[in-house]
Amino acid sequence: MKAGVTLPNVTFKTRVRDEAVGGPNPFRWQDVTTADYFAGKRVILFSLPGAFTPTCSTYQLPGFEKNFAEFQKLGIDAIYCMSVNDSFVMNKWAESQKLESVKVIPDGSGEFTRKIGMLVAKDNLGFGARSWRYAAIVKDGVVEAWFEEPGLCDNHGEDPYGVSSPENLLKHLNEAVQPA
Repeated sequence: MKAGVTLPNVTFKTRVRDEAVGGPNPFRWQDVTTADYFAGKRVILFSLPGAFTPTCSTYQLPGFEKNFAEFQKLGIDAIYCMSVNDSFVMNKWAESQKLESVKVIPDGSGEFTRKIGMLVAKDNLGFGARSWRYAAIVKDGVVEAWFEEPGLCDNHGEDPYGVSSPENLLKHLNEAVQPA
């Protein structure tokens, strides 16, 4: 992916709370499209290998959540965390992380991740197909800036982290608003 590329059209299978469903699990399925998430907004999208994994849960997701107000001051309308996990897993992870600002997007079948060229095998860890770690600034569905961790390949022996960190994106956005 590079700046100027339009995100692929995908329909995500999400579970949303709906009290009308009743019972102990008041959720229903809801299809949400790429356009629903990205049209008419300037957002940060970041993706990671898996919900509940150490780097993702300790640094990346909490860092974006903690810095949400700073990102808003720099013109960001929303922050989305995507992973090749189903909606049940992503919702539980969001709950366990006590998210208030960052929204999660389940790419359960990896369709979006595959279409943007970031689907990798992580069989060496028993994960199967997952996302390579990246982040993007997206305006109205078009990539404005792309931040991909080095070493994109199947069964990578490490989990690089830094390029797609919230701190790096804040630095990029702050530099973009500074006069030359």
